[in-house]
Amino acid sequence: MPIQRRALLGAAGSAIALAATPALAQWQPSERYPDPAVQVLDPSFARYRLVLAGVERLYTGARWSEGPVWMGDQRALIWSDIPNNRMLRWHETTGRTDVFRGPSNNSNGNTRDRQGRLITCEHLTRRVTRTEPDGSITVIADRFDGKRLNSPNDVVVKRDGSIWFTDPPFGILGFYEGETATPELPTNLYRVDGQTGAIQVMTGDVGRPNGLAFSPDERILYVVEAAATPRVIRAFDVTGEGAQTRIANSRTFFQCRDGETPDGFRVDVDGNLWCGWGMGTAELDGVRIINAAGASIGHIRLPERCANVAFGGRHRNRLFMTASHALYSLYVNTQGVAGG
Repeated sequence: MPIQRRALLGAAGSAIALAATPALAQWQPSERYPDPAVQVLDPSFARYRLVLAGVERLYTGARWSEGPVWMGDQRALIWSDIPNNRMLRWHETTGRTDVFRGPSNNSNGNTRDRQGRLITCEHLTRRVTRTEPDGSITVIADRFDGKRLNSPNDVVVKRDGSIWFTDPPFGILGFYEGETATPELPTNLYRVDGQTGAIQVMTGDVGRPNGLAFSPDERILYVVEAAATPRVIRAFDVTGEGAQTRIANSRTFFQCRDGETPDGFRVDVDGNLWCGWGMGTAELDGVRIINAAGASIGHIRLPERCANVAFGGRHRNRLFMTASHALYSLYVNTQGVAGG
């Protein structure tokens, strides 16, 4: 087998996938270290860049990649291909990609709960679900106050087992990522109690809330406000416990400029936000790293807009990036927050 062909099979997962994804052959990783795609915007980012690590493309062939989540017990990365109504799975041991679930109800954001179970936001069914160890599906939330949710977008699980998710209308605006429907509820941010299953509105003041994540100590909640033009990443203080949990002191954590479009993101152990970025010009496509003070310190350039990220691998030091059509990865000199 020619060298080029063998390399492509390892990256994409199968000859069938490659036949439908010629773009894989067009993209070339950097042959030099350090990879120029990993850009230091502030000297403080240098410590997080591994000089002998570069951006890798692991798969291409999706229509709109979202919601990556690392499954350590499977040594695999699962993510959503929303318009194709499927969830894909890349295997670390073989480099191959297969369909984890199809149809997937136009799944979007994914995470794991503190018991390791897969939590998924579904556009088509307008619900949040949990995949049990036997493969059965449990509905976590599909209504509030007797009304249907809009289209749950992204989700995180707190240490106390509570499930937090955003509910913008993107999945009911057309037939590309779900099905057209009239909203029955505002675009709220919700919390589902990990013990009782009770659902509560944490805030309705974020216009079209999108990606969300907690600081390492879980005292701050970050949320992307997609309705703002340009977009804003908001921060809230988290207080109380259990059903008494509240968020307060809403503030602008990061004000984007024209063309800067944060989507999903995750936080590392030092409190830096690693944000899917792009939409404006090609120079903005990739991942933007923002420190806990709200300053841009680094950027990972990709040839496509990046929608979301997840930390994975044995030590949570491999950043997986779901871009428009593809899945990328980069080893970094930090670790993602456990459970993120």
